[in-house]
Amino acid sequence: MSLHVFLYGASRDSHSRPASAPPRRRTRVLALPEARWAFLATAAFLLALPLHLGGAPGWTYGPLYAIAYAAGGWEPALEGLRALREKTLDVDLLMIVASLGAAAIGQVLDGALLIVIFATSGALEALATARTADSVRGLLDLAPATATRLTTDGEESVRTARLAVGDVLLIRPGERIGADGRVLDGTSEADQATITGEPLPVVKTPGDEVFAGTLNGTGALRVRVERDPADSVIARIVTLVEEASRTKAPTQLFIEKIEQRYAVGVVAATLAVFAVPVAFGADLTGALLRAMTFMIVASPCAVVLATMPPLLCAIATAGRHGVLVKSALAMERLGEIDAVALDKTGTLTEGAPEVTAVRPVPGSGLDEGALLVLAASAEHPSEHPLARAVVAAARARGLRFAPAADFTAKPGHGVSAVVDGHVITVGRPRPPADVASRGGSDAGVVALPASHAEADAGAAGRPVPRTEADDGTVVLVARDGTPVGTLALTDRLRPGAPRTVAALAALTGASPALLTGDSPRAAARVATATGITDVRAGLLPQDKVDAVLQLADRNVLFVGDGVNDAPALAAAHAGIAMGRAGSDLALETADAVVVRDELAAIPAAVRLSRAARRLVAQNLVVAGTFITALVLWDLLGHLPLPLGVAGHEGSTVLVGLNGLRLLRESAWRKTDAAGRTPGRRRPAGRPQAG
Repeated sequence: MSLHVFLYGASRDSHSRPASAPPRRRTRVLALPEARWAFLATAAFLLALPLHLGGAPGWTYGPLYAIAYAAGGWEPALEGLRALREKTLDVDLLMIVASLGAAAIGQVLDGALLIVIFATSGALEALATARTADSVRGLLDLAPATATRLTTDGEESVRTARLAVGDVLLIRPGERIGADGRVLDGTSEADQATITGEPLPVVKTPGDEVFAGTLNGTGALRVRVERDPADSVIARIVTLVEEASRTKAPTQLFIEKIEQRYAVGVVAATLAVFAVPVAFGADLTGALLRAMTFMIVASPCAVVLATMPPLLCAIATAGRHGVLVKSALAMERLGEIDAVALDKTGTLTEGAPEVTAVRPVPGSGLDEGALLVLAASAEHPSEHPLARAVVAAARARGLRFAPAADFTAKPGHGVSAVVDGHVITVGRPRPPADVASRGGSDAGVVALPASHAEADAGAAGRPVPRTEADDGTVVLVARDGTPVGTLALTDRLRPGAPRTVAALAALTGASPALLTGDSPRAAARVATATGITDVRAGLLPQDKVDAVLQLADRNVLFVGDGVNDAPALAAAHAGIAMGRAGSDLALETADAVVVRDELAAIPAAVRLSRAARRLVAQNLVVAGTFITALVLWDLLGHLPLPLGVAGHEGSTVLVGLNGLRLLRESAWRKTDAAGRTPGRRRPAGRPQAG
């Protein structure tokens, strides 16, 4: 437990968080009573073990074993007794009885080990549950507690929970929107990455829909509430995650059935092994010894170790290579997937725009460098993501900025500044008819020539180069109102994305699906670059869940990073979150986190899980064979207690060592190398990132 919690906790604290994210609510490990008892039991056991194996007197390690038994066993024993009152035999109670039975005939170490294993598993389950609950509560903090409601007498501050459909809200610059609604008046940009996953702020004008919890930009908006706060998109995300968290996987239900039947069978068989010989006049001590021997050899220690070591070793190996898998069940699920769905922004792409093309207007007297200097000089004072990308591109080329004066920014249009005595505007291009209807050009609004290839650019008559549809976002640079060039910006594809898509397709036998809230054009560009054919764009969180559920007959792996991906991560058979820029809720909801944001680690983790599942199957065969043989020997013949203990412990050690094979460095190298074979290279001619 310590290794797992250390790796997971340390990596999560290193994730970057957006400045606008709510304060993180984290349940500390030792704040959980299950974790404290498991820690005490493990510590006592580890102190007693060397004393016991070293031949120290019993009084030195006996009290330590007693502490391990009490600390790790009292709670499952109590729960088991409560289950008995409901006429249900809990397997945890069987483990306690087996442990006490082992101690009664001198096998104190066996019993203590079993206690520690079960206490540790319970603590990990409690921790995972608490962390998910923390993130769901933290998500509610995205929506502001109060909103400004407009009235006939002016305005008033009200709690968002009291808002009603039809209320009109005033959203000031920099405020979070308090309810789902529609813009009545004003122009601004909204950062709604938490809902749709779009990497850039979206222009909001009258008639556009806005969502609760999203961040308003530099403009003021009047918004009419169209959904009750309890039915907002952000509230539905919370509900979806909570419902999925309460749902048990089919594998878990099957295991619970097996546990119940096994527990009843072992208890009944143990009583019979003791009572039947006594009823026929057998020696009481001999019958008790045979029954306790049966209890030991039928104890599922080897079965428990058959499953956990391979999975936990796979978790540790994956953790060393930047993939944190949260539980043994999650590691097992990764190996069961036979379909994959991928988010776009922040998953296949890096979630940040970059300049991919600089195209001066022929005859403007500017080359690429001069055009980029003008744009970067004007954009330098701006905090907009596109502005930062333009400035970063100029710095990457070693260009010097010119001083800018009279900087102004108009939300949804662009910026304007005086550079070297000229008014430089950088903004989204507008059709000529749109500019004419507005009565001219204001900050950042420049008429875009009608022709796709080239057309008159105002009085100058110079052609304006246009970008192709897959170039992404286009901004137009104008000097004194005359267009002098365009810049194309795209969301950069992650290195190795095409190779990862091909590897996942090879693992599942089907091409992954792309599920994104971004525009169809942006989704098509990424799909073309990665070789994905199943593309679904413009999806809200519920739409992504529906898409995952449409594949209900398959075990779907969903990979995402944002708050909007959390419901799909929870609904999928297995979920992986990209960790470096992932939201808190996505990271807590997912079964695994790719800390270093290396896409190639995803198929490697799936292969590692499948290797662990193969070892689990081998171990179960070995453990089942030993248990069956020893039980039959004890029932049909006379199994000496020392031989029974030796067989039981021998099988336990054997399956444990077999599981430890996945700790070797070669275990990861084999899975990682499998995704880098020459046969899976990117097809010739397919475009790379951007």
